[in-house]
Amino acid sequence: MKIMEKLITAFPQNMLDALAIAEAHSFKQPKADIHNIVICGMGGSGIGGKIVSQWVQKEAKIPVLLLQDYDLPNFVNEHSLVIGSSYSGNTEETLAGVKEAKERGAHIIGITSGGEMHSFCLENNYDVVIVPGGNPPRSATAFSIVQLINIFVQLGIIGASNLAEIRNSYDLLINESASIHTLGKEVANFLFGKVGVIYASPQYEAVAIRARQQFNENSKYLSWHHTIPEMNHNELVGWGGGDDRFKVLMLHTNDMNPRNQKRYDITKEIISKKAAGIMEIEAIGNTQIEKSFYFIHLVDWASYYLCDLNKADIMDIKVIDFLKDELSKF
Repeated sequence: MKIMEKLITAFPQNMLDALAIAEAHSFKQPKADIHNIVICGMGGSGIGGKIVSQWVQKEAKIPVLLLQDYDLPNFVNEHSLVIGSSYSGNTEETLAGVKEAKERGAHIIGITSGGEMHSFCLENNYDVVIVPGGNPPRSATAFSIVQLINIFVQLGIIGASNLAEIRNSYDLLINESASIHTLGKEVANFLFGKVGVIYASPQYEAVAIRARQQFNENSKYLSWHHTIPEMNHNELVGWGGGDDRFKVLMLHTNDMNPRNQKRYDITKEIISKKAAGIMEIEAIGNTQIEKSFYFIHLVDWASYYLCDLNKADIMDIKVIDFLKDELSKF
């Protein structure tokens, strides 16, 4: 527990360290115009890509896709930017994606702490950003997020103000540190012994996914997530079979579409008649980036405290190691 406590505590500082790394890098301009961007990444590396792809939707004039599989979409070609984000540098799905991107003539950039991704980029004269290694990938998300933002800024996909928002987010997390710890404990106590269901609006779906992943990996706790309004068209009916096994964590922000806000209120009323409880968390921050970082850090602490309640080993990933060992025989 002590190791992960230090790693979660270091999250705001990681943001500043990542900005320093970003400032030291300049990237080659692509030879051809970029018509689309594909971020290849899994787990703790991939979630950074999912978060950033949602942040840039309203500003980027080209589509940004997160790939979490082996095979690239057919549209990837010399007009594509493919970013391989692998913390260890040895994630097999991500490596498969960038190697296929090379065959397609795409412009490639790597983000890694070393491993085969680093070697691949050096051998092929691709830009690669090296981040500090040696920790669980789930604890290094700040590094991948900031490097992705910096790549997009340097290549003219988004404006430099996005980097300034990361600095503002650091200040927010430091200023709210005490309240984040208090609320994190409340969330852990609320979810303990129940099945957690996490709801958010579409622009914060990646944050909800990150929350689910942290509860899965840190707390050894099963949960699921969905978004409003999509869940109004399917999962809401499923709550007809809901009961006191379930508790609902609702991630609320003041930038919802007004129609989604109304849906949110009605949904909460319906579910309250079935679930054992509903806890609503209001984001703090002035922008989507600030609100997202607030949720991310809050849930990191909630997952830490829930692990303690579950008397689990927060660092244990034996089942993933077993999976990799079995795959190595294939």
